[in-house]
Amino acid sequence: MTDPLRVLILGGTAQARMLVEQLASEPAVAPILSLAGRTKNPLLPAGACRIGGFGGIAGLTAYLRAHAIDLVIDATHPFAERMSVHAEAACRETRVPLALFTRQPWTPTESDPWNEVATAQAAALAIGPIPRRVFLTIGRLQLPAFEAAPHHHYLIRTIDTPEPALKLPDYRLLLARGPFSLEDEIRLMQVEKIDVLVTKNSGGEATYAKIEAARRLSIPVILMRPPASTNAPIFYDLDAICAFIIEAAHQRASEPRGV
Repeated sequence: MTDPLRVLILGGTAQARMLVEQLASEPAVAPILSLAGRTKNPLLPAGACRIGGFGGIAGLTAYLRAHAIDLVIDATHPFAERMSVHAEAACRETRVPLALFTRQPWTPTESDPWNEVATAQAAALAIGPIPRRVFLTIGRLQLPAFEAAPHHHYLIRTIDTPEPALKLPDYRLLLARGPFSLEDEIRLMQVEKIDVLVTKNSGGEATYAKIEAARRLSIPVILMRPPASTNAPIFYDLDAICAFIIEAAHQRASEPRGV
């Protein structure tokens, strides 16, 4: 019998978890979910899983070779730029095929007052010189960029507490894990008297409620654009990426021995 296709899924997103769960019943595929370990107590699916960094491009390259990986799926967060760059370089070095499974970016309607920027530093400047009440939902790692705009009040929602502590004079930390309902997002923005939402264009449905809430409340949105993607094939649909992986497994199984 042909060994199953060994697929390394670079995760950390709900999409990655759903992909592993979907492939669990497919005997021709052996998925391995890899998490960076930055989130405490992550939600883990059943099956093979590794937690922790690889040690850069060289470390990931060595892992692909040592574990005879046949295919890599980059299902990291759309803003996990460093991991995506490392994956592309390691796959190029080892000649292991790479595909992306990510979320379709959000697109504005005609009435959306979006200000799209490239970086967290640009987002902090875009809030402006007048003190405002800012709802900040960009994760933990890029929060220090907003220390350059200390005159605002920030409501910061993250899963884990930022470390080290932020050097912001006026902020409130809200530790919570989504998804959040539209009604809850509207209520939160009203109670907190939010003037502007600063977030990332992470795409998908899980966190879209805050965008819809801002739209309904006529709250302007400062939106960080996702980094440019690689030249690898991109999938936005779970069934489509599963079909791609299973087809790769079947093609491998049909190859003559020794090929």
